[in-house]
Amino acid sequence: MPRLTRRIAFTSAALLIAASALYAQTREWKSGVNWPEPKIVTPGEGTAPPSDAVVLFDGKSLEAWKGADGWVVKDGYATPTKGDIATKQEFADCQLHIEFTTPDEVKGEGQGRGNSGVFLCGEFEVQVLDSYENKTYFDGQCAGIYKQRPPLVNVCRKPGEWQSYDIIFHAPQFHADGSLKRAATITVLQNNVLVQDHFEILGDTPFVRAPQYNPKVTKGPIKLQNHGNPVKFRNIWIRELAAPQV
Repeated sequence: MPRLTRRIAFTSAALLIAASALYAQTREWKSGVNWPEPKIVTPGEGTAPPSDAVVLFDGKSLEAWKGADGWVVKDGYATPTKGDIATKQEFADCQLHIEFTTPDEVKGEGQGRGNSGVFLCGEFEVQVLDSYENKTYFDGQCAGIYKQRPPLVNVCRKPGEWQSYDIIFHAPQFHADGSLKRAATITVLQNNVLVQDHFEILGDTPFVRAPQYNPKVTKGPIKLQNHGNPVKFRNIWIRELAAPQV
């Protein structure tokens, strides 16, 4: 083969190899998973609920709650006067939005100031407290997982100012023998700031003993605590989520 012909053939082969390499680099990668089409959900304006949410309190009625005769609904918010309230419907994995304000008239200190709580499955508490310039034990301050984990940061607003929780909760899962298969997890944003980051909950959140799991509790009501302080709540809605695969 003449030298020029060999040179042309070599150049052509090199170009072909380079083109093949470039194609390999730019070719679309596909996972091979045949994903179902995500359903369409219309987001709400501002803090209004999205289209697939269950509205638990719209500022007018506590019809969705048990124990509501001990709470007062006025001017779009609900305030406790006697007892806790719990949703009639039970939930497991969920996204929960709730707005609250601690009393604008500051009374007491520590746990005696603006105290309440939001409970998932009826027994996993995200603390509500006036933690604006108010010292207490850190795993008992506002946005703490009670007696288990302090918030990452303190983003509490002043007493009397409205605040929000956006909570992503996954309920615990258990084996057939009752042993724990997957711990409950929780992520909390307070006033749009991350304060709990996929924390693995250690069990229920009592005051008097160490946490423990009850294998019978895989779903339950959302509960709001009356701790003797006139904390106000409004705009409460929830979205049910699929359980994580283990």
